[in-house]
Amino acid sequence: MSLQSKADTASTVAIVDAWEKLAARRRFYTILGLAILFAAFVASVRFADDSNAGHFFDRLPHLFDFLSWLIPKDWNDVWRALLGIASPNDQGGEEHNFTVGRVPLWGGFYIPNYIELMIVTINIALISTLVGFVVAVPLSFFAARNLAPSNPLRILVKRLMEFLRAFPEIVIAGLFSAVLSIGPAAAIIAITLHTIGAVGKLFFEVIENIDMKPDEGMTAVGGNWLERVRFGALPQVLPNFTSYALLRLEINVRASTIIGAVGGGGIGEALKLSISRGFGAKTMALVLLLFVTIVVVDQVSAALRRRLVGEAAFVPVH
Repeated sequence: MSLQSKADTASTVAIVDAWEKLAARRRFYTILGLAILFAAFVASVRFADDSNAGHFFDRLPHLFDFLSWLIPKDWNDVWRALLGIASPNDQGGEEHNFTVGRVPLWGGFYIPNYIELMIVTINIALISTLVGFVVAVPLSFFAARNLAPSNPLRILVKRLMEFLRAFPEIVIAGLFSAVLSIGPAAAIIAITLHTIGAVGKLFFEVIENIDMKPDEGMTAVGGNWLERVRFGALPQVLPNFTSYALLRLEINVRASTIIGAVGGGGIGEALKLSISRGFGAKTMALVLLLFVTIVVVDQVSAALRRRLVGEAAFVPVH
């Protein structure tokens, strides 16, 4: 073997040895870091358990005891509660008063109470999404770096959007409930404000990625800012805007349900009461109605988005 070959072999061995030492050191530090994190986690959990009057770990075996309270004695009462049909188990209490709250239409036809509350919840989500969309669209053009009329205005609008989405809907709803009393109005205001901040950010990010050639053409022929937005930018972004609005509608249906639990109207309040009082049939009926509604809204929204954006956007590229 030549001296050059021996030198190359020695160099290779040295490189491999150095790499193995470096890998071993990294593994050691990784294991040490994970051990420290695990010890900190265990210590924090023990501290939290000692500070908790109920002692979490002592009560852990009873975690799912509440499920036994929510099992209906008569499973047919689930359908009766959902459809507002009188129950043979009704003894004058609130647990089986399924006919209370029905909305009469004509003759013997009526809207069951829970269906009516679900309609209220969906209406809250629809109104909030529509108003939020109408307000967020012009604000997004003011916030977009490539189309904002002035930099100070752009910064101001972006800070406003950040402020609107900084607080959860349930916090905003609690504030307006104290001012306007409980009901759908507080829920609509809360979800609308958060929608403006959330979709506004998505909208101006879409605007900042558009093709600027149509805008340059509008500028070249003397178009003003409104004409540049209307004819140069809006046709490019409107399908994505609508897609994001439909996605936000799905989120707002869930948000309006949660806000209803704190006095925002709709089905959320009924669900909270039925769970807290251990009304199994009512709770199961409400959960079933919520599940079906969310699935339907998701499927309809997804179908509309596919039609607006195009089927090709949902097909993976290989």
